[in-house]
Amino acid sequence: MRNILGLFARLAVLSAVALACSSDASLGPFRSDGCSLFPDSSAISKVDWCSCCFDHDLVYWRGGTREEREEADSRLQECVLAKTGNAALATLMYEGVRIGGSPYFYNWYRWGYGWSYDRKYQALTSDERDLAEKLVGEYRSTATAPVCPL
Repeated sequence: MRNILGLFARLAVLSAVALACSSDASLGPFRSDGCSLFPDSSAISKVDWCSCCFDHDLVYWRGGTREEREEADSRLQECVLAKTGNAALATLMYEGVRIGGSPYFYNWYRWGYGWSYDRKYQALTSDERDLAEKLVGEYRSTATAPVCPL
């Protein structure tokens, strides 16, 4: 009997350790810092492209497939170009997110940053898409200060 109790105790400890070490498979709350490591607007002309970055963050936080990331990065480039008329700036931002936003980098602004680091490129299930929509709705209803000026 003592051997069985000892076995159960060891299994309980191993289970607790496994749970503590496992990654969170759930999508965390949405957050944005605007254009991350890049200015949100021009200090000289006062042209603002922060909303482009915010929309980009919504997609990056949610994550998904490699193709979805390429589409998000292209939309960022198009948005910045439309706001600024500056093709060089739009291309610079596009190249920056293509290089720096990889899901293989352990940073807060990577592709799929709402998930644990081990998710990488992975299509969302319909339940995960529903959860993402719910969390964005919660963010929008509770955000006290906008990330980007109105």
